Amino acid sequence: MDFTFTEEQQAAVEAAKAVFAGVAPDGVPSPALTAGAVADDFDRALWSRLADADLLSLLLDDRHGGAGLDAVALCLVLRESAKVLARVPLLESTAAAVAVQTYGGEELKTDLLVRAGRGELVLTVAANGRTGHDGAELAVTARQEDGAWVLDGLQTAVPWARNADFVLVPALSTGTGRSVLALVPRDHQGATLAEQISTTGELLGELHLDSVRIPARDVIDADGAWEWLRNLLATGTCALALGLGERVLGMTSEYTGKREQFGHPVATFQAVAVQAADRYIDLRAMEATLWQAAWRISTGAGGALPASGDVAVAKVWASEGVRRVVQTAQHLHGGFGADTDYSLHRYHAWAKHLELSLGPAAAHEEALGDLLAAHPLG
Repeated sequence: MDFTFTEEQQAAVEAAKAVFAGVAPDGVPSPALTAGAVADDFDRALWSRLADADLLSLLLDDRHGGAGLDAVALCLVLRESAKVLARVPLLESTAAAVAVQTYGGEELKTDLLVRAGRGELVLTVAANGRTGHDGAELAVTARQEDGAWVLDGLQTAVPWARNADFVLVPALSTGTGRSVLALVPRDHQGATLAEQISTTGELLGELHLDSVRIPARDVIDADGAWEWLRNLLATGTCALALGLGERVLGMTSEYTGKREQFGHPVATFQAVAVQAADRYIDLRAMEATLWQAAWRISTGAGGALPASGDVAVAKVWASEGVRRVVQTAQHLHGGFGADTDYSLHRYHAWAKHLELSLGPAAAHEEALGDLLAAHPLG
């Protein structure tokens, strides 16, 4: 087996590092220092730089102005973005655009994809449902009426909802019982947003849909579209958790290597070294399971279980791993970890948001158990 990244994937990483080198985590708005939301918008200047570096069109085909890369390349870039706490809807906008490219109609692709790849249109996805625990497609109903689709329901904690041009909303068709994806414009008639705030201090939106009419061309009703998009979003979130965890462990190594007690760096103490080693093992497990899930999504390769099984395993490690890494970092930094003049508290807030977004490991283990029951291993 060859785990080497391709030249194109490595080039994407280098381009990402060049763009994110200009982002200072200490300058990222802190929820500990701001009452309410930390900002009204995402980092538009960084978004423009990502567009100029062709990183917003990374997964789009050549005919849509993209590089034609895969989910592995996206996860590599997301990993770098998390190391600097990049405040951009890179995962959501890219995933929504690729879903349109893979499953949408030609007219929708023509209208949307080139502009999305240039950063002129911003997309997001309502993936949390009504509570964040139930399937997002169950929170909204969709019925066909006079050549359009009519949506009713609610989606909670929609990222970047107040700044995106379109929200891709999963819904359950009342006619067929299948999941569909509807592209809902911001400020569309019947669609309203209630303000929510994440642990990072960023604005989220509770999206209420009251008889919202969407043209048929803006609704994707292909089999498997929502499941594929859900897997890509989850895997991308695991990549963010990995990048954040790697940076936090690096900060911990730097700090404990300089902090002295009894005349020696605390990193030389066995208790400190063992804890850091355990977190390193967590990160390597997060990495291995991430690339397995991203590879399944990218290639469509078969396996003993559906790709959702590999995604569930990656989510188990990412959800618990990112929490353990940050908790250990806080412990080994002592009181310095909570100092608002130091950036670790920002990483802690972002890690908690990622952990909540991924959901509890026990739920993913249960889902994995159901898959194993349905697909007995030979």
